[in-house]
Amino acid sequence: MTFQESVKVCLTKYADFQGRASRSEYWWFFLFIVIVSVAASWLSDILCGLVSLALLVPSISAATRRLHDTERSGWWQLISLIPVIGVIVLIFLPGTRGQGRSRRFAFRRLMLG
Repeated sequence: MTFQESVKVCLTKYADFQGRASRSEYWWFFLFIVIVSVAASWLSDILCGLVSLALLVPSISAATRRLHDTERSGWWQLISLIPVIGVIVLIFLPGTRGQGRSRRFAFRRLMLG
């Protein structure tokens, strides 16, 4: 997935906490958030706060979908409340290889015949 596609998908599914997100979708959107936040902070503190508030729900939903792809619940994001270790875990988990839908469907086909 390209940078533009991932931003478009994540902003379109801004409140969709169901489904899965690929690694590229999540990390491109994460990069978008960093770039927009840095640019907004250079312009104004108020603008930075507004951008952060506007991108809060889309970032949480993208992370939830990414965690679903790794077969984990979106509630794993709360581990970031643990100082240092929580942030390290939340960098590691979205970076792990996802299970994807193809494995699930292949298992179902195998079981159903």
